[in-house]
Amino acid sequence: MSALLYYIALPFIYLLSMLPFWWLQRLADGLHFLLYAVLGYRKKVVLGNLRNSFPNKSEKEIEAIAKRFYLFFCDLILETLKTLTISNKTLRQRVKLDVSLFEKFAAEGRSVILVMGHFGNWELTGASFAQVPLHRLYIIYHPLKNKYFNRLTYYMRTRLGNRLYEMNNVMRGMLGNRAQLTATAFIADQTPSAPATAYWTKFLNQDTPIFNGTAKIAKKLNYPIIYASTTQPKRGYYDVKCELLIDRRWKHKKPTQ
Repeated sequence: MSALLYYIALPFIYLLSMLPFWWLQRLADGLHFLLYAVLGYRKKVVLGNLRNSFPNKSEKEIEAIAKRFYLFFCDLILETLKTLTISNKTLRQRVKLDVSLFEKFAAEGRSVILVMGHFGNWELTGASFAQVPLHRLYIIYHPLKNKYFNRLTYYMRTRLGNRLYEMNNVMRGMLGNRAQLTATAFIADQTPSAPATAYWTKFLNQDTPIFNGTAKIAKKLNYPIIYASTTQPKRGYYDVKCELLIDRRWKHKKPTQ
């Protein structure tokens, strides 16, 4: 059944991915109306989270934020499909990436850890790193249960030159690639599977567990940590700014490219 569903859906996925961005945005507008106004998809959860996060905002303000979120969510779905066929030229036009820190560490022959959040379009952002001939980007991913869609997702994320680490094999993969010049992307802003061992802090007025494995790996491998934040100057376009979070400059062996 899963194979049948995949092969039925695949031509439509390719068709959508070949549409220009302005067409995708019109489709996203319609999907936004369907999910928010008609179906109310997870609307109670979204509004509840926003009220907890912004207790000083009025219901009108909360509603406006929710509507903007749903539109972003619909854009994200269709823009992610675009990674199946997007050209390098279009990607460079759509995503502006600050590479100054990567240039610095590449000149020193040092691999890095990149931390990001599920903010902006992380799929297009990740693909944009393949345009930078500095560090080879390895993205940590969680395999999908459906092996056919998992294979498609794997292809979408690697077709321009990036590589993937399966979540359960991150440390083994990083150790195996220490001779390469790499950037390993941790998009770890979701709830840890073992919250009792996580670092806890207040975030958006709520007790929040945070993964601490990234810091442990960075210390063990002596890799600096770079944070990438994404802004959206206008719909369908993204700017990625990078800042150095920590670099202890422990002794290290210079890898080769």
